[in-house]
Amino acid sequence: MADILPFHQKRAPMPDREPEPLWREVLGRSLRATREEQGGRLVDIAERAGISPQYLSEIERGRKEPSSEMIAAVTGALGVDLADLLAGIAGDVRQLRGAGPARRPAGPVLMAA
Repeated sequence: MADILPFHQKRAPMPDREPEPLWREVLGRSLRATREEQGGRLVDIAERAGISPQYLSEIERGRKEPSSEMIAAVTGALGVDLADLLAGIAGDVRQLRGAGPARRPAGPVLMAA
């Protein structure tokens, strides 16, 4: 069990592997792509979601990490199912990192900041 690290210690990055994509960036790209596919304007979607267009723009550009309530408001304004959005994002992450089917990590999951 020498390879098990305490929760507070980070594993050294693997030199031949790209860093994991940030959740907020993948989420933002997915929300923007959905809005644009629908032909929706940023100001209209933001108004329906009850947020400012500036904040929605920051979410779409991956600059803000929205709360679950905010994600629900935006997906509701877009008229998309949250589960479908999340499944699409999971597929995007797999594609971005060049991995096959999802695998559960052996240790604790650490999020990039």
